[in-house]
Parts: sequence; C-alpha cells; structure tokens
Amino acid sequence: MAKKRQKAQGKQGGASQKKLRPMVIRLKDVWKVYQMGEVEVPALRGLNLEIRDGEFVAIMGPSGSGKSTAMNMIGCLDIPTRGRIELDSQDISQLSESDLAQIRGRRIGFIFQQFNLIPTLTALENVMLPMTFQGMPAADRKERAIKLLDMVELEDRMHHKPSELSGGQQQRVAIARALANDPEVILADEPTGNLDSKTGSIVMDFLKRLNCDEDKTIIMVTHDEDVARNAQRIELLRDGVVASSSKGNMGQLPCPEKKG
Repeated sequence: MAKKRQKAQGKQGGASQKKLRPMVIRLKDVWKVYQMGEVEVPALRGLNLEIRDGEFVAIMGPSGSGKSTAMNMIGCLDIPTRGRIELDSQDISQLSESDLAQIRGRRIGFIFQQFNLIPTLTALENVMLPMTFQGMPAADRKERAIKLLDMVELEDRMHHKPSELSGGQQQRVAIARALANDPEVILADEPTGNLDSKTGSIVMDFLKRLNCDEDKTIIMVTHDEDVARNAQRIELLRDGVVASSSKGNMGQLPCPEKKG
C-alpha cells in the first residue's frame, strides 16, 4: 500500500515530496495489436510511461490515441501483445486472468464515467460490495462503507438507491466504492464526463483531496484539457505513444478543504 506522507502545515500538494518517491507503475515498450479479420490494428505502439507513488497523472489524447487501451493495461483489464508492465516492480504483463483479478480487487480502485453502480442496491450496499469479494466480515464492511460515504459527504444518502441520487452524488458513491479495499492506485476514466461543470469541479476536488490527504496515486483519463490541468502531470498520447508531457496545476495550488 502507498505510504502515508507526513502532513505539513500549509501543504501545497507535495509535488517536491513526490518527485523521488518509488515507482508504482512502469510501462516499457508496450504494444497492443488487435486482429480485425485479416488486418492488424495497433492501439499502442511501444508506449513508455512511468508513474510514481503518490502522483496525480492525467492521460489525454484524441479518439484513437490509445488512452483507453493504456488505462486497460494499467488497470490489469488486459495484457499487452508485447512489452512489459510493472506494478511495484512486479511484471504483471503475462499473468493469468485469475491473478489479474486478485490484483484489481486488492490494489486498484476504478472510477468510471458511467458510474456503474448496481441499481438495485443502496449507496451503502454498493460501497460494501467490493469488500464482500475480499472476504471482509459484514460488520467491518458496513463500518468502513459508512466512513467512506461520510468522507464523500453522503452520510445522509447512504440508504438511497442510485436512481434517487443526482449524477454528482452517484459519482461520489463511485469514488467511495473505489476506496473500499484501500487500493494504492485509483484509475479514473472520464470521471466528470457525465457531469455539468459545477458538479464536475466538486468531484475533482474529492480526487485532489484523495491525492493530498489520503496519499493515493491517481491516474485519470480525460479528453478535457481543463479537467486534465487539475493533475500534477499531463501525458498526451497520439498514435499509441506519449507525444508530450507537461505540468498541471496540482502541487502549485493548495489542497481543497472539506466543506462544512
């Protein structure tokens, strides 16, 4: 698990503290080629990417740039055609599906554009669900889920089903669910894509607080340049490789304070 960094008064996001931290994810010359009939379609063409413990990195790119495929590789949802993917120095590029599923369940939290909440379950039950798969006792699952919903300021909505929640509230439930098993890495795929700008800004504040206060490594895929600027670093993909890297605003601005 990611180590908790010491909190300093007046903390500005900790960019200098993160610079020399251990490498969490490394993609080395990663190719992903899909076979479409008799035609080979390369989505990644030798992608190299390094992400350190505690970083907040945005991956941008136009349609067809390979950003979603890169997310699938990092999230252990797919394996490369060739190349090497390391998670905490362990090569995970050729693991079995069952081994990848174990890594996903314990070490990676996912936040999706479509929220992907179970419509028949309450917010509390949705957050408890990942802990069920890891064998956590029911009382402990409920206690942790309540704490997480309190953290995303939804303690008064925990017994409501997704259809009874706004889009922003559903995304905050999804953030709480992503944290259920205390993963070291959070993957956010277009986390504000279905939200208006004001609600999207609130969700981004929660992600920045996770990075600042909870020391989570966050990797966010987005097509929105304004959203990407919230990160510490922006990686622009084109044709399946990194075309450019630039700095975002994270680390230059104070961490957002919890409301209330």
